[in-house]
Amino acid sequence: MSPTVAVVAHRKKTLGAGLDRLRVFITEQDVGDLLWFEVPKSRKAPKKVRQALEQGADLVFVWGGDGMVQRCADAMAGSGVPMAILPAGTANLFAANLGIPADLEEAVRIGFHGRREKLDLGVLNGEHFAVMAGAGFEAEMIADTDGKAKKRLGKLSYVRAAVRHVGGPLVPMKVKVDGTTWFEGQASCLLLGNVSTIAGGIEAFDDARPDDGWLEVGVSTAQGPVQWARVIGRMTAGRSDDSPFVRITRAKKVSARFGAPLTYELDGGERESTTRLKARAVPGALTVCLPP
Repeated sequence: MSPTVAVVAHRKKTLGAGLDRLRVFITEQDVGDLLWFEVPKSRKAPKKVRQALEQGADLVFVWGGDGMVQRCADAMAGSGVPMAILPAGTANLFAANLGIPADLEEAVRIGFHGRREKLDLGVLNGEHFAVMAGAGFEAEMIADTDGKAKKRLGKLSYVRAAVRHVGGPLVPMKVKVDGTTWFEGQASCLLLGNVSTIAGGIEAFDDARPDDGWLEVGVSTAQGPVQWARVIGRMTAGRSDDSPFVRITRAKKVSARFGAPLTYELDGGERESTTRLKARAVPGALTVCLPP
């Protein structure tokens, strides 16, 4: 029996020859029903994903960037239905970490004929993420990168935003990993990772894997352009944990309290400021179509 295939697309994102060509590539396959949903913003995607699952989708193609993938993964977690990623965003960090190319025809082929793997997700304050989540410097940088800048400058837009925030203040922070206090002091950034490579192609967590059942945890005490330059230099060289301004570990569960409200983000999508974060790893939560 031919599978029911769903497409959930951010209509403002582009890849290859566009959504019309995507429809052609999909209908060239042995497909039963084709469920087609387009949304103007990623936050409207979960409703469409749930609708697709209720209508019996056997495979869901997600067209968009990391924010779109995050919203859809949050709705698909635990369903067992495979997600096929069509990387139509700016950074496409999840796709890049998994080896999914920004090539429309090849990404569709992987969706239909690639291997299916169960990968981990993180949950932060009740919401799933696939790549990373964080609070402080990194989240402020992302919040300061608007859509027009990302479209015009791509990854350089994050660099420009980072330069504007390197002088931000340190904040009292207490971080517990698996129930034990791991860090207590002044810090500029808390970062949680499910994969190794984050914005700008930086290897923040050298040994991270999206199928190991763990969250990577990092805290930075860097302040000012000189110290941040040293941190980013060590990360670029693949030696993040050698920096005197960085501490890294891994955990199943993480909780944090901040001495002042901090903006936080999930997979590049900013959320409202908070003084508390609570996160955990969810092993095998999302089935993803990967290159053979």
